[in-house]
Amino acid sequence: MRHIRRIATAVAAVAMAVASGSPTAHALPPDQVTVVMVHGAWADPSSWDGEVAALEKRGYHVRAVANPLRNLITDAATVADDVRSIDGPVVLVGHSYGGAVISQAAASTPNVKALVFVDAYAPEVGESAATLNGQGSVVASRPDDQLYDVSDYPGAPPGAVDLRLKKDVFVNNFAGDLPPEQATRLWAAQHATSTSALKTPNTETAWKTIPSWAFISSGDQIITPASKTFMAQRANAKTTTFQGGSHLTLISHPDEVAAVIESAATSVSG
Repeated sequence: MRHIRRIATAVAAVAMAVASGSPTAHALPPDQVTVVMVHGAWADPSSWDGEVAALEKRGYHVRAVANPLRNLITDAATVADDVRSIDGPVVLVGHSYGGAVISQAAASTPNVKALVFVDAYAPEVGESAATLNGQGSVVASRPDDQLYDVSDYPGAPPGAVDLRLKKDVFVNNFAGDLPPEQATRLWAAQHATSTSALKTPNTETAWKTIPSWAFISSGDQIITPASKTFMAQRANAKTTTFQGGSHLTLISHPDEVAAVIESAATSVSG
């Protein structure tokens, strides 16, 4: 009789666990998860300095990789090669154009377990970053000669040129919530971005199969909040909306961005 009672108690416990949705897997500790961050156009890996510091304090392995900003397909291949060199699960994070890159790269990197889009593009197959800024975006509503300084570069595909944001656009619109002195330094150090990067359509859409998170700044003048919300919703992303900020909220408010990245990282289970 006692044996029967023990079996009944065990069955009841399992039933309660199932009914309550208790997971059978557990979140991996931070030191078993690597966060890989991909910067966007007119930027470099230092964009992520605040997030790197915050996440390393929490025990995560972190890489901020150099995005070549040459062509979506080759940029994504560069990131994918880096990710494949990592043992264990990866949370892949993209800012701005970096979102298009991670959407492409993660399709060929099975160790990527979560995607995070930080004020970023999340294109569907056949869409390019340049088509997703949204109505009212500064870069979609002004003539190119008011937005960019243009230059040729060696080995450019036919018709491709390098773009650099003009100073007033960078300081007032791109980095609008940063102190002008800091924004001016970032403008001077910006990495030129090829039109081939921004205009090449995605051929892969990893967010269809990989859990996604989105951080959306309401003050972004480059990719409109409405466009980012649309992309996040179709990706079924867990979304955090930050009131204010700019397109560079990752620099002005790194702790808030890092918190969203950590939410994605804690979803990685073993």
